[in-house]
Amino acid sequence: MHSRAQRWRRHWERDKYLYLLLVPVVLYFIIFKYLPMLGEVMAFKNYRLSEGIWGSPWVGLDQFRKLFTSRDFVQILRNTLLLNVYSLVFAFPVPILLALMLNEVRSELYKRVLQNFLYIPHFMSWIVLGGIVIALLSPSTGVINSILKAFGLEPVYFMASTFWWPITFVGSSIWREAGFGTILFLAAMAAINPQLYEAAAIDGAGKLRQVWHVTLPGIRSTIAILLVLQVGRMMDVGFEQVYSLQNSTVASVAEVISTYVYKRGIVGLQYSYTTALGLFQSVVSLLLVISVNRLIRAMGERGLW
Repeated sequence: MHSRAQRWRRHWERDKYLYLLLVPVVLYFIIFKYLPMLGEVMAFKNYRLSEGIWGSPWVGLDQFRKLFTSRDFVQILRNTLLLNVYSLVFAFPVPILLALMLNEVRSELYKRVLQNFLYIPHFMSWIVLGGIVIALLSPSTGVINSILKAFGLEPVYFMASTFWWPITFVGSSIWREAGFGTILFLAAMAAINPQLYEAAAIDGAGKLRQVWHVTLPGIRSTIAILLVLQVGRMMDVGFEQVYSLQNSTVASVAEVISTYVYKRGIVGLQYSYTTALGLFQSVVSLLLVISVNRLIRAMGERGLW
């Protein structure tokens, strides 16, 4: 114990200026990430604006009982989980495939041009991008429906159909984020030892076998970490994307936890009720991250911790 204290003191004297660099970061997390957590106490109170958080009466678990017996709860939970499962199945592999293809491009100029085109949508806000999506899919003036009409087909009301809306949601996610998501995978591929490819080529492996036996194992740990993070967001769908694309005709499939919290909590002033929902969402997300991280570690990967 004594030696541990001496070792820590020795490290402090050697690296004290590096530790001091951490102070602004620690303060940022304390002020903007941890202190706001005190507001979660509203989930156990009947919050009143006139009395404030601490003056409002305690109600125990009443807000949670109200939440779990609500007809809306099952619907928004189902919609949130389904949209995230669709994104995990269809959108998550796309950056990996794009990175694998870009990694095989030998012309640096062509590769950079492709990357720039793929990155641009990420820097557009969902409000702008949502407007573009709605305009492209418009049944009267949209490009997609104009093509369908040219082939003698009936126009499709993509944004008003409960079947097409989730597909549009996932497709717009891929359009905006797939290109930018390739950055991490390309960086992981750059760290693979080129001698492994040379050895595979000498053994007679073609491009596909090199990808399967060298590239994919080389980025496996990156895929595992990003998968853990993606599962951690399983209870959270980006508010801006859903809010910019949804409308009342598809509310049965488009209403998710984030938009519900905004409408009932901010607009409807039901702060305690929506805080209980947010707390439930956070606890489930934490359990999912811990479970998947343990599963990933059991499979031989490093995981997040």
